[in-house]
Amino acid sequence: MTDPGRPNLLPGMLDMLVLRTLTVQAMHGYGIAQHLRRVTEDVIQVEEGSLYPALQRMRQKGWIRGEWRQTPNNQRARYYSITPAGRRELGEQEEGFAQLLAAFGRVMWPA
Repeated sequence: MTDPGRPNLLPGMLDMLVLRTLTVQAMHGYGIAQHLRRVTEDVIQVEEGSLYPALQRMRQKGWIRGEWRQTPNNQRARYYSITPAGRRELGEQEEGFAQLLAAFGRVMWPA
């Protein structure tokens, strides 16, 4: 259920945020969700039902790769890392997002 006080992500934004997160270091799904929550000060809280299908989709597109490793808690988890194709995709998404933000700003805060 959506929290009425929390903004929704636009379609495609989750992919961009995950790809950007993975430029920092390889992470497992829970780590990605926690990172996004922490750096956005709890504004973005990604649910498992959204994150794991997105990770699978990005793996299929070749934007990320997954590798099974042990976590610091000695649990087995799939760690994801960004691929060169993912870095290219991220660049394209960031460019489109910057254009969208600029256009949005012109409507919301006209000069």
